[in-house]
Amino acid sequence: MYRHLPNSLTVFRLVLAGVFFVLLNQYRYPAGPHWILWFSATIFTLAALTDWLDGHLARRWKVETVFGRIMDPFCDKVLVLGAFIYLAGPRFVDPLKVEAGDFLTMASGVYPWMIAVMLARELLVTGIRDEIEGRGIQFGAKLPGKLKTILQLMTIPAIIVIVALNLQFESHRWIAVIRDLLVYTTVVVTVISGVPYVSGFGRATRGN
Repeated sequence: MYRHLPNSLTVFRLVLAGVFFVLLNQYRYPAGPHWILWFSATIFTLAALTDWLDGHLARRWKVETVFGRIMDPFCDKVLVLGAFIYLAGPRFVDPLKVEAGDFLTMASGVYPWMIAVMLARELLVTGIRDEIEGRGIQFGAKLPGKLKTILQLMTIPAIIVIVALNLQFESHRWIAVIRDLLVYTTVVVTVISGVPYVSGFGRATRGN
């Protein structure tokens, strides 16, 4: 039981991610239904909690496995990047801003270029870790990377809740400011969190 519970939680996170995506697929801004967003935020938060719990239990019970080492970051990326992709998708486009020719049209505040930046960071770090660990050098997750993940897991449900409040952002500008601050801070921290991996790669390969 002790050995398999952390891995079961990891797989459960992937199942929750699937439920989360199915729910968001039924939503369209501003028509709703808005209960879907509240339910989606709850499901995402539960999935985020399993991300902490599976690693905590694996370390506490000393049952870390190769399966967990591979699947844990995989499930994290599916959940987080998938959520951001949905938030930058057509279901969160504000039609009134489109009609007005507004440059900023996303009710979520998330845009496709942000996904491209975050995905590029993940691909770069994954490539670096594969290369370094292929040489027999331990190259685990860095603290900035862990902080990045925590921020992402907090930002996504916060954005969903802000949209679910169904407020007119023009008359509640402070809500839009909070939303945009969360989104842009997450993008910047995501990029900066990759720097220690790049510098670590440089040190590990110096002279080769």
